[in-house]
Amino acid sequence: MASEAAARGLPTGPSGINLSHVEDVDRLDDEAIAARLAALDGWQREGDTIVKTFKRDDFVGSVEFVRALVEPAEDMGHHPDLSLSWDEVRISITTHAAGGLTESDFELAKRIDALG
Repeated sequence: MASEAAARGLPTGPSGINLSHVEDVDRLDDEAIAARLAALDGWQREGDTIVKTFKRDDFVGSVEFVRALVEPAEDMGHHPDLSLSWDEVRISITTHAAGGLTESDFELAKRIDALG
């Protein structure tokens, strides 16, 4: 069954997800992932995702950090998975539509790191 996006002639990923807002959906190979990961501080690969846990002083700091993530994620049309606890925010990034890691994942990680 074709997705609505495909029916409208928009680019779609393997699962039929609308990719018209995604700039780069080519999956990176292991070598490219390792090179990009080496350039990031504290990010680790877990299967087809990259993850990092950010420590904050308290719950309010964690929530404020999550709020700060909205702008870069919305600007890119690329949204991380988040886990929030009292003084930590765990971020997991992948390109679901591509079924793995893409250049966009590493760009979002850089933008999140720039938040501090």
